[in-house]
Amino acid sequence: MSERFVNGLRARDEAIRLTGPDTPGVWTVRVQGAEVWDAVRVTAMPATSVREVKRAAMAELMPDVETLDAYVVKLRGIEVLDESLSLEAAGALDGSTLLVMSRRRRPVR
Repeated sequence: MSERFVNGLRARDEAIRLTGPDTPGVWTVRVQGAEVWDAVRVTAMPATSVREVKRAAMAELMPDVETLDAYVVKLRGIEVLDESLSLEAAGALDGSTLLVMSRRRRPVR
């Protein structure tokens, strides 16, 4: 599996695997949690839903969050409104970065 440079930037060493170890055509996407200032790499098929990637990343980044719907996924700064879409259908590419952030903006103090 070729590793894109962007996926290694400030991401944890171990990737979250949503596929088998030798599955062909696997993408690696970087998922960044805005509130925790941390990122993980997720390996998935292009047909994997955005929701499934979000669920796996949040389990690692924010394990104490109970309501996933309180968080949105953004791709290139635009919210992915239908998280049931596949990564490919949502417009992601191998090496894309997904941003997971709270649906409600919090005041800065």
